[in-house]
Amino acid sequence: MTRSNLAAPRPTPAPAEGKRQLPTQPPAPSRRAASPPAKPKERAGSKLTGVFVAIGLLLLGTFLGRSYYFAPLTDRARHPLHEWLRPSGYVGQSAGIAALLIFVFLWLYPFRKRYRWLAWTGVMSKWLDVHVSLALIIPFLLAVHAAWRFDGVIGLGYWSMIVVCLSGIVGRYLYVHIPRSASGLELTAEEIAAERRTLMGEIARTTGLPQAQVETVLRSDPTPLEGVGFMKALVLMAKDDLDRRRAARALRRICRARQDGGRLDRKVVREVVRLGSREMALTQQARLLGATREIFRFWHVAHRPFALAALVAVMVHVGVVVAMGATWFW
Repeated sequence: MTRSNLAAPRPTPAPAEGKRQLPTQPPAPSRRAASPPAKPKERAGSKLTGVFVAIGLLLLGTFLGRSYYFAPLTDRARHPLHEWLRPSGYVGQSAGIAALLIFVFLWLYPFRKRYRWLAWTGVMSKWLDVHVSLALIIPFLLAVHAAWRFDGVIGLGYWSMIVVCLSGIVGRYLYVHIPRSASGLELTAEEIAAERRTLMGEIARTTGLPQAQVETVLRSDPTPLEGVGFMKALVLMAKDDLDRRRAARALRRICRARQDGGRLDRKVVREVVRLGSREMALTQQARLLGATREIFRFWHVAHRPFALAALVAVMVHVGVVVAMGATWFW
């Protein structure tokens, strides 16, 4: 074999038929681009849009009928809108019927909580959102139904309903301070720790910030508080809410002023802030979990009798009205 033959390059064999050549892997980029979160959740304010619209329409109708609603009781019978706006009129009683239907629907929520075979109707968190949203509309419907007069037995029933609604708002506030999954089930300590780690990693990956910096911004005291009194627990919950808002604003500023100069999309920043608020809330809720459970237990004891009393009063009122024929459709 000659020397020239040794120096000659060997020919590259052609790929066999049916086999694919592996593509040449491109060089890794010098800096990894921030990946947006998988799917942003619905903003909290958007859940109450329908409620605000319904209440706004009821208040607008009240403003348009103010000449009747603000007239003395002795002059209302001669008012041209009396047939429409009186409690048994077309508008007044229609508002009462709508309030009755909503009130009956609200009682489906306890059945959904008690019977697991109703899980096909939706998760508990969605049920609670609908329950609270519809309950906020009832006082305004009842006010229109009563022609904005709350004296006598009508006033007693109305203010009882107001107490039930206010109690429900307090219960909703306590409910969201217990760490839960998307399905509404309470999280265990291991699940809370796992979700916190996942959230921290996702925030750091999305923003490109060091995880240590994210942990510094969202730092919260994780020491459990046991034996906290009722009022002190509520004060600590409110303080945690304020601290979480301040941390969310700080995280938003850091995301907008990254050292690498890259700007994050506004939707991405909003999602990052939501994830950070969720991570910090888990720490705060786990710290006050024992006190929150105790308060929630007492709340159930107080809320149920008021709700049952309101249900009995509504049924008696409807029965008397139907028996007397004081309706525009009967």
